[in-house]
Amino acid sequence: MSEGETVLRLAGVTKTYNAGLPNEVAVLRGTDLNLRAGEAVALVAPSGAGKSTLLHIAGLLDTPDDGTVEIGGQDLSGAPDAARTGVRRRDVGFVYQFHHLLPEFSAAENVILPQLANGIARAAAGARARDLLDSVGVASRADHRPAALSGGEQQRVAFCRALANRPRILLADEPTGNLDPATSDRVFEALMALVRGEGLAALVATHNTDLAARMDRVLRMEEGRLVG
Repeated sequence: MSEGETVLRLAGVTKTYNAGLPNEVAVLRGTDLNLRAGEAVALVAPSGAGKSTLLHIAGLLDTPDDGTVEIGGQDLSGAPDAARTGVRRRDVGFVYQFHHLLPEFSAAENVILPQLANGIARAAAGARARDLLDSVGVASRADHRPAALSGGEQQRVAFCRALANRPRILLADEPTGNLDPATSDRVFEALMALVRGEGLAALVATHNTDLAARMDRVLRMEEGRLVG
């Protein structure tokens, strides 16, 4: 993946819920987006404006009504489920407001398991997990289960899990939304260190305008389209 290469492209994406019904809601109205390798882009909009819908479509968890979704130059808008799942597992990492770590496994195991599911050998998966956890300052907590970690530690482990399989794209939905300001700042710094270190493209939905301003670009959703 070359620095500056367009990794994710949305063109003319539309999405309407309850189409044709009295409660029809047009969420996306011809949304365009180009996301390049090595850049972190903030997505800012009020609740209900369609940020999560956009992230789900970009990450191949949902399909648009119209328009194209390209990852690595491949149009996946109408691809079969199996093809979309394969690309999503290989090229896309997700982080949510809640960490969603598996409670019965340690921090390291939570980062190892996605790699094993992708056919990575246990030794290599363990080494990758250790490197990632060390890069965000939680290597000393690798053997602790999520319940024994602080909120900030849990979210940093969630970042590591999202990047375990070396995706091209990181999609994050309010990743610091549950954290206090000081912890949010530390977690954000860890996120940016991972983005820069891995050279991936990141699209981060956030309400935090201070954090958004520290990213490479800020996009805002207005009437179902991106501006910025």
